Amino acid sequence: MATDDFFRARLDQMIDLRHPLVVLAGRLPWGQIEAALAPAFARKHRAGKVMLGSDLFGTTLEIAGAGVSAAGRPRLPIRLMAALLYLKHAFNLSDEELVARWSENVVWQYFSGQDYYTPQLPCDGTQIGRFRTAIGEAGVEELLKATIDTAVQSRAIRPAEFERVIVDTTVQEKAIAHPVDSRLLEIARAKVVQAAKRVGISLKQTFVKEGKELRRKAGGYAHAKQFKRLRRTVKRQRTILGIVLREIKRKLTSPISESPSAIAPLNTLLERAERIRKQQPKDKNKLYALHAPEVECIGKVRRKSLTSLSRPLTRLVTRPAVPSAVAYLCMRRWQRRRVKPRGQRIGSLDHGALCEEATSPASINADGMQG
Repeated sequence: MATDDFFRARLDQMIDLRHPLVVLAGRLPWGQIEAALAPAFARKHRAGKVMLGSDLFGTTLEIAGAGVSAAGRPRLPIRLMAALLYLKHAFNLSDEELVARWSENVVWQYFSGQDYYTPQLPCDGTQIGRFRTAIGEAGVEELLKATIDTAVQSRAIRPAEFERVIVDTTVQEKAIAHPVDSRLLEIARAKVVQAAKRVGISLKQTFVKEGKELRRKAGGYAHAKQFKRLRRTVKRQRTILGIVLREIKRKLTSPISESPSAIAPLNTLLERAERIRKQQPKDKNKLYALHAPEVECIGKVRRKSLTSLSRPLTRLVTRPAVPSAVAYLCMRRWQRRRVKPRGQRIGSLDHGALCEEATSPASINADGMQG
C-alpha cells in the first residue's frame, strides 16, 4: 500500500502480516465495539440552573449552564483504549508497563489502529484505569464477547468447547485499611456529606470539626486501652452519622433539580453508611470498607495483622486451551485443578456469554482451593 507520508513507512509495510495480533486486528469488529462503548463517553445534557437577571424591562429569569458543554480535552480514540485494555490482560502487564512497551512495539501499535510508528506513550498509565471504570462491567463483557465471537467465526474455537469449563478458585487479599469502627464511621460521614453537596443538598450541620476530633480521640483511647472512653467516643460518632443521614433522607423527599442518575450514587452511599452505623462487633456480614462491600473476613490471627480481609475469586477457563490469537481468555498459565463445588452445578457456557459461579468463603481450604 502506498504511504501518505513520503518520509515515513506505514506499519503494515514493517511487520509480519501473519502475526496472530495482526490477524486478530483485521477480524475483530472494531466498529461494533466503538458503537457499544461510545455512549459511556458521550457528553451529557445538563438541565442548568435558573438565575435571576435584570434588563431594561425589569427582573427576568435566565437558565445558566444548560445544554451540552464542549469544554474539556478531546478523548482518545476508543479503539486505542480498547486495544490497550486487551493487551494489558493478554500479557498480564501493569498500566505503566503497558504504555512503555506499546511505544516500542510496532505490532501492538498496528493492533491499536495506528498507521505510522509513534515513539511517544499512547497515554498516561492512569487513563487506562479511568477508561476501565468508565465502561464498567458491561463494557468489559462486551469486549470479551467480541473476542469470543471472533474466535468462533475464525474457527479457532468450536462452540462445543464452551460446554465444559475448569473452575480455578483462589482467595486474594484485599488491600484496604484496618477496619476500625471509628475510622469507618468518620469516612462514612465525610463521604456522605461530599455526595450530598455534589447533588445540591445543603446540610444544616456537617460535623467536620467534631468528626475529626472524635477520630483522633478514638485512636488515642484505643492506644491507651481506655475502652470505656473509646466506647463513648464511638457512640457519639454513630449519633452524628445518624443525624446527617436522617437530614439527607428528609431533603431527598423534596424535589431536586438533579437527575435520578446523579442521585443513585448518593443512595448507594446512604445504604452503606446505614450498615456501618448499625453494625456491631459480633454481627455477621459486616461492611469492612465503604468502597469495597464485597470484602469478607475469612480468618483471624494473633499477629501484627489481626484480620485477614479477602475476597474469593473464581476464574473459568475453557478446555482445551485457546490459541494465542485469542489469549484474552487464558493467556496466563495457571496450575489448574478440577474442582467439584459442593452443592453447586456448573451450567453450560455459550459462546458470547460469561458464566461465573460464586464461591462461598466457608468452602475454601487453607490451600486457597475449594474443597
